[in-house]
Amino acid sequence: MSVTTHRAACSSADVFAVLSDGWLYGTWVVGASRVRDVDAAWPATQAAIHHSIGVWPLLINDRTVCTEVDAPRLMVLRGRGWPLGEVTVRIELADVGGGCEITLHEQPVAGPAKLIPAAVTDPMLHARNRECLRRLAYLAEGRAR
Repeated sequence: MSVTTHRAACSSADVFAVLSDGWLYGTWVVGASRVRDVDAAWPATQAAIHHSIGVWPLLINDRTVCTEVDAPRLMVLRGRGWPLGEVTVRIELADVGGGCEITLHEQPVAGPAKLIPAAVTDPMLHARNRECLRRLAYLAEGRAR
C-alpha cells in the first residue's frame, strides 16, 4: 500500500469541501482527464463520480464510488479504471498546528494492477499521489482565502 502525506495551509474542513465537490475531481486527481457526471448525493456512501482517465484518444470511462465518509476527517473511495483494475483510496484529514495534514493511502484491489508487486507499484503511486495532494492543497488553500 502506498502512503503519501502532505501539509496544507488551511483547515481539514477546507480540504473536505474540495473533496465534497465531485466536479473538482479531475482537477486534483492526476490521470483523470474529465468528469462526466457526479451523483447528486456525492459524497454520500455509494454515490459516484463518473470520470474518464487517460489522454484522448485513449480514454477509459469509468467511475469512483464513495464507500465511507466521516466529514471532515475521512473519505474512502473505490476507484475503477477497467481494464486496468480498481483501487481503494483512503484520505485522512487532521488539523495540526494551524494547517491540515492530508494522508492518502492507495492500494490496488482488483484487476491486473493487483498482480504487480507493491515494490513496483508503491513508488509510482507515491509520486503520483504527491502531485495529487499538492493539487488538492492548492484548491483548498485558495478556497480558504
